[in-house]
Amino acid sequence: MKKNMGSTDKIIRVIIAVIIAALYFTGTISGTLGIVLLVLAGIFVLTSLVSFCPLYAPFGISTCPVKDKK
Repeated sequence: MKKNMGSTDKIIRVIIAVIIAALYFTGTISGTLGIVLLVLAGIFVLTSLVSFCPLYAPFGISTCPVKDKK
């Protein structure tokens, strides 16, 4: 897998995952919506750890900084 996520993208995803988890565990969100959002938060953390987003690949999106060839 070629990395396609930059550091800013990873940080934003982790922050969103933490917010969703906090809302779920404090009872602000619950039920089916809460579980779906909790799974989404887990996916955000996982993709941040591996620096690869499968949804970016088919569209050719990459938030990694471009390295200049010298």
